[in-house]
Amino acid sequence: MDYNIRKIKEKEYILLEDFIYEAIFIPEGVSPPPKSIINQPDLQVYIKDFGKEKDDICFVAETNSKIIGAVWVRDMNDYGHTEDGVPSFAISLYKPYRNFGIGTKLMKTMLSELKQRGYKKTSLAVQKENYAVKMYRKVGFEIIRETEEEFIMVCNL
Repeated sequence: MDYNIRKIKEKEYILLEDFIYEAIFIPEGVSPPPKSIINQPDLQVYIKDFGKEKDDICFVAETNSKIIGAVWVRDMNDYGHTEDGVPSFAISLYKPYRNFGIGTKLMKTMLSELKQRGYKKTSLAVQKENYAVKMYRKVGFEIIRETEEEFIMVCNL
């Protein structure tokens, strides 16, 4: 698949609403929640006022002038928060574009950017059943703790 990765443009920040919804892991056989779920505070922390803080960084994957995926970070008190100054990851792709290596490329692009900016590590939370756990491990994330449902992972840069 032919695609390119680039920094998001300010006028495209609104797309993060779609991508935070797409990032919600839905186990096999479970109905997806309504899109309004993104208005809950624990999800709004990922997207509200994105771009206003220095730690707000986002890359998008694009094919045929259509944005098909995004990876973004910010220093926030989210599910994957490990400590202040450690940006947390969010990533998602529209379903038809998964399993082509695009997510891995987005992750590697962001990890490189964070390292260039002087960050020492980054973190994320992922449901244990989520197939993305393998991708996170492949790009360097390690499990540092877990809850009943999630792994908290860190990547040392």
